[in-house]
Amino acid sequence: MNNIAFNVALPLLTAFLLPIISNNSKSAARFIGPFVLLAMLGFALAYFNMLEHPIAIALGGFRPPLGITFHLDNLSLLMACIIPLIMLLLWPYANKEGYREESLLLLLAGSASGLALSSDLFNIYVFYELLSVASFGLAAANRTGAAFAATFRYLVMSGLGTVLALTGIGLIYTQTGTLNLAHIGLLASQLNNPVGLSAFALIVVGIGVKAEIFPVNGWVPEVYSTASPRISALLAGLISKLAVLVIIRLLVVAYQVPEALNLLLVLGMLGIFWGELSAWRSRDLKRMLSFSSIGQLGMVLVAFSIPGEAGMFAGIAMMLHHLIVKPALFMLTEYWNGAIDKLKGAAKSSPLAAILFMIFALSLIGVPPLPGFWAKLLLVNGLVEASASLYITALVVLLTATVIEAHYLMRTAIHIYSKGKKKQRKKLHQTPFNLTIVSVFAVVLIVALVTLAPLGNKLNKIAAESSDRALYINTTFSTKQAPMRKQTSLDQQMSKVQ
Repeated sequence: MNNIAFNVALPLLTAFLLPIISNNSKSAARFIGPFVLLAMLGFALAYFNMLEHPIAIALGGFRPPLGITFHLDNLSLLMACIIPLIMLLLWPYANKEGYREESLLLLLAGSASGLALSSDLFNIYVFYELLSVASFGLAAANRTGAAFAATFRYLVMSGLGTVLALTGIGLIYTQTGTLNLAHIGLLASQLNNPVGLSAFALIVVGIGVKAEIFPVNGWVPEVYSTASPRISALLAGLISKLAVLVIIRLLVVAYQVPEALNLLLVLGMLGIFWGELSAWRSRDLKRMLSFSSIGQLGMVLVAFSIPGEAGMFAGIAMMLHHLIVKPALFMLTEYWNGAIDKLKGAAKSSPLAAILFMIFALSLIGVPPLPGFWAKLLLVNGLVEASASLYITALVVLLTATVIEAHYLMRTAIHIYSKGKKKQRKKLHQTPFNLTIVSVFAVVLIVALVTLAPLGNKLNKIAAESSDRALYINTTFSTKQAPMRKQTSLDQQMSKVQ
């Protein structure tokens, strides 16, 4: 059952070997990446038939909390499938400039899988740093002055985030003496103090750089608007969700206290307000989508701040919906770039692209019966059931943001369907390959709508499993490895959880 470790090791190893392979055969170097991603997808899919309950995989023969431990449940397995699938869709198949971008993408795939599976803060930090290195290289891949400037800003913000997150991890270690998430969960009472809560805040803000959390998301519009549409789609659609996943794991296992939930709620509301208002004010398509992504991630954060299964269910639904819709919209900016006013005639030039834009825009707004409506409905119901004044405030912010969102997306749609000059329409034509990728995302969205009931049941099961602190802890310490010192003390701690 250790094959899932290949999802981390295989792409990382290939990323470092790709320069050597390229020296011997450039054609092999071009196509080895997709084969690695297919292998990762195969390893992950194999577990769908085998995984009856969460399992912990201890690598190196050391029993937790020692050594490296991967936690495999339905949520991490879902992300392990999504990572190679999204990257296969966004892979630069036509790239003839060498192996550099492919190496960075494989490095990103391996580190992203490591983030999804890791269950100790040390390895989460290591994979987070590897992910950052890959992200910087990909963000600057356009090699323009604007891209370099945006990437430098991204690097500075990420560096600040790393310092904050590392400080938070250090504070947790001083309070608990461990970095294993499950072991931290056993000692959660030792974190219910100003130092422990400060550690959580530092980690949230630090890792929140990748999660587009306010106020450390100033790099987002600059990077997304200067990077290629594929890279913008990858960063906005996938990488931000992995950062959120790390925060939620820590929240569920160690910080089920009102102060931690309120922190996420407030940061989420600020993200919604700033992101959606900035998107409404923007007159550039990629910048508008960038700010919109900040607002959507704020909604995801608000959802996860709702206590219990209801919040987890709404958060996962919102997260997956954004993961489908936002990459597709960014892919449409391959030729629909620049000022929104210049999109006139786009529907005449590429009618299919215009239809796809409308589908994704309406779902993002939350128009029934599209999946975005049901995801937002779960969030609204969760906020109403939480009933506290801060959650009611969040509900008002959410509804107001939805109106703003509808205005700027429909304003863009009006420009797309307006008549434009023939010369301008030629520049707005989408390529068949680009439309194929966007169409795949649309098919996924439609399949989600058709299979809404079974999909909802599956996500509800994932939410129940992911919000169960005791299950996470017991799963980690049920791994059968070499005996661990101080076992009696650990058993006493676990009995308190049970």
